[in-house]
Amino acid sequence: MPKSPDLLNLWYTGVNAVGGDAAVSRTIAAGDVQAPDRIIAVGKAAAAMATAAARTWPDTPCLIVTKYGHAETTPTGAQVIEAAHPVPDAASVTAGQALIDAVQSCKPGSHLLMLVSGGASSLAEVPTGDMTLDALKAETQALLASGAPIGDMNAHRTSRSQIKGGKLLARFKGAHVTTLALSDVEGDSLGTIGSGIGDAPSDPSFTFAPHIIASNAIAREAVAKASPVAVLTNSETLYADVTDLAPRLGRMLRDAAPGLHIFGGEPVVQLPDNPGQGGRNMALGLALAREIAGTQGLRILVAGTDGTDGPTDAAGALIDGTTWADSGADALARADAYPWLKDRGGLVITGPTGTNVMDLLIAYKA
Repeated sequence: MPKSPDLLNLWYTGVNAVGGDAAVSRTIAAGDVQAPDRIIAVGKAAAAMATAAARTWPDTPCLIVTKYGHAETTPTGAQVIEAAHPVPDAASVTAGQALIDAVQSCKPGSHLLMLVSGGASSLAEVPTGDMTLDALKAETQALLASGAPIGDMNAHRTSRSQIKGGKLLARFKGAHVTTLALSDVEGDSLGTIGSGIGDAPSDPSFTFAPHIIASNAIAREAVAKASPVAVLTNSETLYADVTDLAPRLGRMLRDAAPGLHIFGGEPVVQLPDNPGQGGRNMALGLALAREIAGTQGLRILVAGTDGTDGPTDAAGALIDGTTWADSGADALARADAYPWLKDRGGLVITGPTGTNVMDLLIAYKA
């Protein structure tokens, strides 16, 4: 009889397969990147990605822009700016101007290496026109509360930005740009990752080589290969609103044959006024707990691969058929899943992971 899988260990297997350090190291080792004259890393995985590049080119000037608490290990001598996510702050504007200065300082004939991961949309910004930081924050909070898909959100962000959608690299006067990106968006489009902060303008004056070096598909495949039981589902379909997704997914898993089911993507949540403490993965986990209440032999882990779910220190939730209680309905309505799950030992807390390829849901049916 096959061993019952450890869902958290499987999740880590997927995450480690797309780690920022490992993914950049693999790409450099493959010979896909020539020696750069400057390195810029921006996003939640920026520190890990820059560390890999600096291991090969330790003397190359390096700028890192990342989320607060995500820069514990950085290359010696690197300029590091930490800023807010998912809502930008004053440090985000400082970071955005630093990116402009770094790009504009590149000399003719130079090679710029851009390392991009999710979160860059909030972590670095220079707003257009007369938009104030307060107005930018308000717009961002409204977008987050609306439950809009990430592609729509990033298109709006680009329209308000002086550095998104190829506008940052339009300032580059060197000869060549290489962008290595970890994808945290459906379809793995460089124009959507970080709102296109590492994308080239439509008619660049330089040669441009982009590479998507890690994705949700790679993480899911690593989980599937490591599974000690049969993998019955492996799909990237977690893109609906949690209120629609949980009933459909819960019904499918209740009726499923024994084995492992792997899903990826990024669900959305519409937030109420004055939301509580939580994130999309915790909301989905709690909603699924209601759907599978009383089901024996079914365990579900759902967590963000970056290690943070919403503005919390949790990555997501681990639930089973015994998790649900009626008080969970109020927690769902108030978008306050974190304390509810914490009281029941249902939180998954990992800390920053050094990557960001959306979310993984791993379910085991005995």
